Amino acid sequence: MFQILTRVLPALLLFLAVVRPAAAEQGMAIDPATCLGCHSNKISAAAFAASVHGKNACTSCHVEITDLTKHMKGEVKVGKVHCERCHKKENAEHYNSVHVQHDVKCADCHTDIHTHTYWKKDKRIVVAKCIQCHDKQAVYRTSVHGKAVGAGNQDSAACNDCHNLHDIQPLGDPKSHSNREFHTKVCMKCHSDEKMMQRNGVFNVAVKTYMESYHGKNYRLGFPEKVAGCADCHTAHEVLPAKDPKSSVNQQNLVKTCSVCHKNASSLFTKFYAHGEHTDREKFPILYYTFIAMTGLLVGTFAVFWLHSLLWMFRGFVENREKAAAIMEGHVEHVVPEGHKMYRRFKRRHIFLHLLVIISFLGLSLTGLPLKFSDQVWAKLFMQLYGGSANAGLIHRICAGITFVYFSGAIFLSIHFLFIRKDIRGNFLQRMFGPDSLMPNFRDIKDVTGMVRWFLFRGPKPTFERWTYWEKFDFIAVFWGMFAIGGSGLMLWFPEFFGYFLPGWAFNVATIVHSDEALLATGFIFTVHFFNTHGRPEKFPMDFVIFNGQMSKHEFVEERGDQWKRYEELGITEQFRAKHTSGIAYDFIVKTFGFMAVIIGLTLVVLMLFAFLAGGTH
Repeated sequence: MFQILTRVLPALLLFLAVVRPAAAEQGMAIDPATCLGCHSNKISAAAFAASVHGKNACTSCHVEITDLTKHMKGEVKVGKVHCERCHKKENAEHYNSVHVQHDVKCADCHTDIHTHTYWKKDKRIVVAKCIQCHDKQAVYRTSVHGKAVGAGNQDSAACNDCHNLHDIQPLGDPKSHSNREFHTKVCMKCHSDEKMMQRNGVFNVAVKTYMESYHGKNYRLGFPEKVAGCADCHTAHEVLPAKDPKSSVNQQNLVKTCSVCHKNASSLFTKFYAHGEHTDREKFPILYYTFIAMTGLLVGTFAVFWLHSLLWMFRGFVENREKAAAIMEGHVEHVVPEGHKMYRRFKRRHIFLHLLVIISFLGLSLTGLPLKFSDQVWAKLFMQLYGGSANAGLIHRICAGITFVYFSGAIFLSIHFLFIRKDIRGNFLQRMFGPDSLMPNFRDIKDVTGMVRWFLFRGPKPTFERWTYWEKFDFIAVFWGMFAIGGSGLMLWFPEFFGYFLPGWAFNVATIVHSDEALLATGFIFTVHFFNTHGRPEKFPMDFVIFNGQMSKHEFVEERGDQWKRYEELGITEQFRAKHTSGIAYDFIVKTFGFMAVIIGLTLVVLMLFAFLAGGTH
């Protein structure tokens, strides 16, 4: 049989050599069997038939071979294959890739073109292809991702999950926006899939906790180049479990890892909970109870004061209607002789300090709230308006500096009031708890009780001394706020310094305190304080006494009757007489400023409410 074949095969090949060129010239493909007659030493007929190209003729790719005789004589050479004739989508992606820029063509990766089989989404095949050239990334194979892929886990990340198959983009400048975004974006694709993480036993809140961090919020706002991304801490290819001594996040290596961004990071600094979850009482009890305490403070404060404001709003509305009805009947309930005369309530230094409070508080709110609610569209618009998160951070710190200035001024005025002023009688304890002091005393209990009775139509509206209980609360809140917001803010501003003597988890605590206390402060000022000062029926739409320091005798007697009575008994009322009211230009400027401040504050309240209703981040 073998002898017969050896005699017949040359004759058959000669016949094909004569017949097939004519067929090719008529537009028919050359039979692959003809080609394999000569090329069988390089190409296996069985392997080619089983490959993805097995149903194609050789001339489907080698289109220049139209005349077999000329080809066999060497007159027509085999040219480079143009895969784009069939693979248009892949070619379009490849054409836009970094491979094209480095003259890497299809066949440079697909070297097994005659035996190539469908990969069936087997990531092991992709990895094997890529490391043929990218041998420096061979550490990937020993990583958690590489080991899982090698074991056949198709959920684990392979080269194509991060870099794509054909549309492989250059990373560019390591500090560029696209590069820094890539460091985190590709990781999110898998780690944000909670079902995938659960079935693989992987920590499934990594993305959530990252997004709640300062790093994640900046990434979400569109400024990944300003913060650390996933690969900065875990590396890009050599991702190892924390217990592995070679892992970048192993406790022994954390100082080195953190020092890439935080140059002076210490071992204490590295105790920061990178993925600390404040709702997990078992793993992070300190964060959990800090969050519970701050939430309780926030909810409790708003519950009391919003109820207070609602009761006041209704009672004040009724009182205004009663006064209007009395005037229509020709009856004036209270007649204050020379009620139009103006008296001084605040000095210039008080007005100046209050202006600093307004400027700094608005600046802090406008730059801090977009960071807190980083998942909101309006937050991104605000950051773009500032020119980026770096500029917003600079403005925030300048305003924080102004806050420390006015707080220092308040401390100085308090010391001056208690120990230096000559126009106030008594020792420092008598001054501290006297009628001119902002320190709470027993009278405030009486005033609170009187106001509640008035709210409930059970008694007359109380007359107050120089300071009301809600004004004293505002003043005391500044001291608490400086401890909570100021202290935590300084820790977050200078983490490396505080990291020398505080454990890293203290920054997690500081983040919760700073965030929640800022929310409490902004919500309180823009709702409760604005109502007490400007929105209550007696003052609506605005009280400008803090801008010009003056109020009429009628207002003085109506609102602070006990203070006026005391001044009369001491015979000093005329010492507070204002010689003239503010000029028109001054009034216009400060009133415009005041209205703008209120409008900005109320706008921020609306945006915060919208964020909460939309399920914004905490």
